[in-house]
Amino acid sequence: MSTETEQTKAPAFGVDESGGRVSYPTYTVPDHILDRFPKASRSIWSGAAEKDWNSWIWQQQQRVRNMEMLEKVVKVTDDERKAYDGSVEMFNMSITPYYAALMDPEDPNCPIRLQAVPKLGELHISPEDMEDPLAEERDMPVPGLTHRYPDRVLFYTTHNCAMYCRFCTRKRKVSDPGSAAQKQQLDGALEYIRTHTEIRDVVVSGGDPLSNSDDRLDYILGSIRAMPHIEMFRLGTRNLVTLPQRITDDFIYMLRKHHPVYVNTHFNHPKECTREAYDACRRLADAGIAISNQMVLLKGVNDDPKIVKELNHKLLMMRVRPYYIYQCDLSQGISHFRTPIETGLNIIENLRGWTSGLAVPHLVIDAPGGGGKIPILPQYLLGKDGKNVTLRNYKKEQFTYVEP
Repeated sequence: MSTETEQTKAPAFGVDESGGRVSYPTYTVPDHILDRFPKASRSIWSGAAEKDWNSWIWQQQQRVRNMEMLEKVVKVTDDERKAYDGSVEMFNMSITPYYAALMDPEDPNCPIRLQAVPKLGELHISPEDMEDPLAEERDMPVPGLTHRYPDRVLFYTTHNCAMYCRFCTRKRKVSDPGSAAQKQQLDGALEYIRTHTEIRDVVVSGGDPLSNSDDRLDYILGSIRAMPHIEMFRLGTRNLVTLPQRITDDFIYMLRKHHPVYVNTHFNHPKECTREAYDACRRLADAGIAISNQMVLLKGVNDDPKIVKELNHKLLMMRVRPYYIYQCDLSQGISHFRTPIETGLNIIENLRGWTSGLAVPHLVIDAPGGGGKIPILPQYLLGKDGKNVTLRNYKKEQFTYVEP
């Protein structure tokens, strides 16, 4: 077997002092690493030209949007058909060919399929479900911008996503074309950031901000970077998972002009860690961009410590830091995905001490009603008697620490 591939040899592009492109030396990745990241099959798109399959524009044009197309990709169940009919008006279906090809055509409980294809659970609205569970609209001083925390804001730059994830917490936006961010709205949000000098961190989100063109992103990021009080910004995107073809050389070239840049992405299952996803993350990491992962805890998808450990080990090989495990939000129609709090605590118990600290993310609940992210931890502090503090480790062995 060859020790290198076209993907692993592809150079990352940077910018020299005169503004021109420079490329960095190529390198190889050992086969024993690459072999853990299989290339995605192409399913019914096996006859697609290479240039088309690798085009993020083509991938979006060819998305699975209706039942007729879905039936060509998987063996659709009666429940899936009923769920589609009942949910399509509220929250449409949209799956890129790349992500659709990861689905098991025979298994309706495939963890990829559960995230992409409507289920009957979506038609059930629980009493506690909310349209805007995180109260993002309440803390919106200008259209398209949530300012909740003292020094950072959430900036919605588009309502579009490459794929409509069935557990989406912002269905109210991505399912409503009227929520699209026009240039006037973008400029209004940028003006707010410009005049509020307490802001040092901007989370660029949507929808998915990578649904914007490179030129539009360059305008948005360049405008933010020109503000002296902004220290950093983060791009929140799931394109690394659902549309890795989006990470082109042109995109990397544009992004590197705006350092420091951070990317938060959203892998939920090891099956999403393909060679294509690996290569997309490599391109970003080679360009000096730090990548973190925010996994949502989903019943039937990743509510098993073994699955989360495998995912986090793969992410670290992809140079992606496991950052958060989110308890599933109280969004409308996703109660079938929610798990008890104990499920997440059990996952943390089976990670901390049993694997690298780098592979142990924070378990958080984004509190309903806009309370912000609240960390949930197993109890390792057992008690205190005077100066003696009783602790327990990951094996539940007890130890005493004497305070000064």
